[in-house]
Amino acid sequence: MPGIIPRWEWRTFGSRFGVADDRFGALTPGAIQESDEIYLLGGTGDNVKVRDDLMDIKVLRETDADGLERWEPVMKAGFPLPAADVRRVFESLDIETPPLDRDAYTLDQFIAEPMAATGRLHASRVHKRRVRYTVDGCTSEVTDVIADGRPSRTIAIESEDARAVVRAVAAMGLAGYANTNYTKGLTDLLAGAPERFAVVDVGTNSIKFHVGERQAGRGWSRVVDRAEVTQLGEGLREGGDISPAALERAITAISGMVEEARRLGVRGVVGVATAGVRMAANSSDVVERIRERTGLELTTISGDDESRLAYVAATGSLATNDGSRATFDTGGGSTQLTFGHGNEVDDRFSVNVGAVRFTEAFELAKVVEDARLQDAKDAIATDLGRLDGRARPDALVGLGGALTNMAAVRHGLATYDPDVVHGTVMDRAEIDRQVELYRSRDAEARRSIVGLQPKRAEVILAGALIVRTVMDKLGSDALTVSDRGLRHGVLIERFGA
Repeated sequence: MPGIIPRWEWRTFGSRFGVADDRFGALTPGAIQESDEIYLLGGTGDNVKVRDDLMDIKVLRETDADGLERWEPVMKAGFPLPAADVRRVFESLDIETPPLDRDAYTLDQFIAEPMAATGRLHASRVHKRRVRYTVDGCTSEVTDVIADGRPSRTIAIESEDARAVVRAVAAMGLAGYANTNYTKGLTDLLAGAPERFAVVDVGTNSIKFHVGERQAGRGWSRVVDRAEVTQLGEGLREGGDISPAALERAITAISGMVEEARRLGVRGVVGVATAGVRMAANSSDVVERIRERTGLELTTISGDDESRLAYVAATGSLATNDGSRATFDTGGGSTQLTFGHGNEVDDRFSVNVGAVRFTEAFELAKVVEDARLQDAKDAIATDLGRLDGRARPDALVGLGGALTNMAAVRHGLATYDPDVVHGTVMDRAEIDRQVELYRSRDAEARRSIVGLQPKRAEVILAGALIVRTVMDKLGSDALTVSDRGLRHGVLIERFGA
């Protein structure tokens, strides 16, 4: 069609969009437009709809490396629609044209006769309410959609400049969402396809993978929640490099997670990296290699953000009181601590106290005699000195692989059950019992302990010592274990509560 300049388009469908909802809400809206349209669904070809009493066809000309689509309008024809244009409609939908008995068709005749004769096509009646915005020079819109009575929402960003679209998508907090055009989005909506999203949490010792499915009015349900111990931070020191072997293990694990997410039909995947990647001198190369090999765009988050997100996830689903709360998440490379009241965060910080470093420094993967155990305790206590003088919280919540494994050991879980682990109360006596259990055996012997993930056998003693030290510093006699963690907080923030 003359005068039409094709644009690069990006679009996503859902009911809520987390941080993106807040960012669009902070912008000044432009024009508001409402329309009633009919989409022809069931074909495998182009975008075909009726709008403003015109048969409207757009053809997908190109998809670029970032997944942006370039659609080109090729027809806008009025009704009655000539038979030649009817044939063109079916060609665009990649459906054989049925016999045509008229020279031209009104809309009702088209739907009732040739369209019905295919036995494949559905005329979906769609109402749209568009609110326009401008983001980084790109045309953007947030649209409430009702298709055959089913509500949804779609966000679109488009421009002639593909790079500007990519920047705008990231700026609005939508990176990681899949680009989904109207034909697929409406088809999924009418089929009742679940809203599923995935988070990959790349830690120093393990990589966690979570797929959540949105439940209308009831938050998220778990589809997949698992971890693979890859020891990305093996041998890593501040300012040193992540080794090629460790990176290869991580890439293998992440590739499998991304492929699984796609098989499960997720609408978006977000990857975050924590302390190990933060401290590595080759962090940029690591992130780029992971992107090249897996397609996952990995964001390295700060220790403060790690603490905040873990706090929201960990405390939101536990029956703790409304008084003061403290959470800590001890991982392979660092420990995040957050202090607050209810859901409000008062203070948060991260310290480089992780199980991998202390395991290596004090040879805690072996049987550990008293003197070496005490040296490790003293070193951990020194590095957790920032906790000295803190008031005792009314509730202490612990999360992360060390504590969930310790809870599984307490319950004797041969098969990990997050519903059993979540909410487990661990007192000092139980922590001390497990410290003794681990220090009296080397890593190989620890692998026979029921409930302990075999790949965590090397670092579990260091993790238990960190847990015990945090309890001592905060004067807590017991803590509550949360199976929820950073990945759950990222899910909520990026994809909506």
